[in-house]
Amino acid sequence: MTRAALLVLADGRFPAGGHAHSGGAEAAVKAGRITDAASLEEFCRGRLHTSGLAAAALAAAAALGVDPVALDTAADARTPSEALRTAARRLGRQLMRAARATWPDPELDALAAKFPKGAHQPVVLGLAARAAGLGPEDAAYCSAYEGVGGPATAVVRLLSLDPFDATRVLARLAPELDLVVRDAVDAARSAVDEGVDVLPAGSAPLLEISAEAHAAWAVRLFAS
Repeated sequence: MTRAALLVLADGRFPAGGHAHSGGAEAAVKAGRITDAASLEEFCRGRLHTSGLAAAALAAAAALGVDPVALDTAADARTPSEALRTAARRLGRQLMRAARATWPDPELDALAAKFPKGAHQPVVLGLAARAAGLGPEDAAYCSAYEGVGGPATAVVRLLSLDPFDATRVLARLAPELDLVVRDAVDAARSAVDEGVDVLPAGSAPLLEISAEAHAAWAVRLFAS
């Protein structure tokens, strides 16, 4: 294993398509729920401990070798919003292209063949980490950070928020991110023996509702 591979996978310049998605931040800005750095922090904290934990656990489980088809089904069950399921599969398809080009691997090839329109992004992320020689903690960290980093970056564009303030938000969330990753990896290790039903299923209903509304907008800056 080379830990430097994590830097490649987590780099915002890795061509996985995340730059086109706000993680729900665009809808939250329009609704007035994100107006400044403080409200961005609260939004990211809520996302981290709900859908972020679920995604990190899925990624960690995939990195541990849990059946990715079962994990994809579990991801579907944890994503009530059709708009978010569509976005997750679109991101998964783009990440799959980048991962297969970077770390060619039979497991990635098999999942791509099974889901030609894209598997859920956290599942692909976990398999990409596995192909890169990384472990479940690495996959979970990458997923959890992406879950808060994406909205923070989007809000800089949406509100012209000072990038220093957005970065400070991410730094303040770092201790909580550590805890979420720990819980995600513990759950993923349990899933190896007990199946995917033991994985976290925390939900964020307002994110789901907002995603459905956002998908119907005639004009939007981000895809989700």
